[in-house]
Amino acid sequence: MYRDIVPKPDFQNSEWASIVLAGGCFWGVEAWFKRLRGVLATECGYANGADTDTSYQTLAATDHSEAVSIWYDPIIIPLPDLLDLFLQIIDPYSLNRQGNDVGRQYRTGIYYIDEADRDVALAKLAELEQSSGRKPAVEVEPLQNYVRAEAYHQDYLAKNPGGYCHIDIDAIPQAWLKPSFDATQLKEKDLAVAEAKQPELTRRVMLESGTERPFSSPLDQEYAPGLYVDRITGEPLFLSSTKFSGGCGWPSFALPLDDALTYHEDHSLGRSRIEVRSKAGDYHLGHVFRDGPQDMGGLRYCINGAALKFIPYDELSANGYSAYIPFVKPYVEAIAALTEKSDDT
Repeated sequence: MYRDIVPKPDFQNSEWASIVLAGGCFWGVEAWFKRLRGVLATECGYANGADTDTSYQTLAATDHSEAVSIWYDPIIIPLPDLLDLFLQIIDPYSLNRQGNDVGRQYRTGIYYIDEADRDVALAKLAELEQSSGRKPAVEVEPLQNYVRAEAYHQDYLAKNPGGYCHIDIDAIPQAWLKPSFDATQLKEKDLAVAEAKQPELTRRVMLESGTERPFSSPLDQEYAPGLYVDRITGEPLFLSSTKFSGGCGWPSFALPLDDALTYHEDHSLGRSRIEVRSKAGDYHLGHVFRDGPQDMGGLRYCINGAALKFIPYDELSANGYSAYIPFVKPYVEAIAALTEKSDDT
């Protein structure tokens, strides 16, 4: 029997920013936001109805809207930018209709959890009204009576590529589109050569699922801004912004980059663990545990430093990772601003 072993971060109780947006049929809205740089996770759901429970069959009666919960990194994608991208995919003046879908469940809305987000949303709609001379029909309300949608609605268009979608999910501005790693460029012969060039420890870890000694990797205490990649294939795996001190002696991360890893049951050493491997090269990296910092989602990716290569921020472009500069640059600027403020005081 199939068992989903991929651990899910607890975003609900984390300190990552979140907002719930209604923009018509949630299949396309979720697919759109899932591809945006800085978005960490999405979930289809039903929002702001009259009852604490509903379903796809009853949401018209409970007056819920089809909506998408979005957890995001506000340093990489601030809320005003997120809302600009939301307004790009909806008709903000249409009441209870988006595309071919008509009814209250397809109304547009911005539902906030953080009270400060209300002012941001209202300011964004006021800008739109001033520039167009028309009053938007987008409601702005605190999130109420949110219900997670049924499992078959989650990632619907990823599971059903030909499914109905009222928006053009390929119209995401290039500046906000998450980069992807082209695994087709990897050739078995080239990988064999790359493997042979690695230090003995790296080969033992990545090819034989070995483990380096704790506190032996200099990357355990590396906290400079940058990108961590598979040492053999160069596949991007983790951002420095999700790295933390796990105290375990191995580099620890809260979240991987999208679709960078595969997960496998590991019953070695007389206990059950979840092994993580790089997706493109299928190389052993380490394991993932559920004892990470709660404010970052509660997971700890415990990774062998010998399996990683760290690319500092100022070397990203020279090493072919310029597409990842927008992930790291906002943190570099934020750190610089804090340093300057500290110096002034």
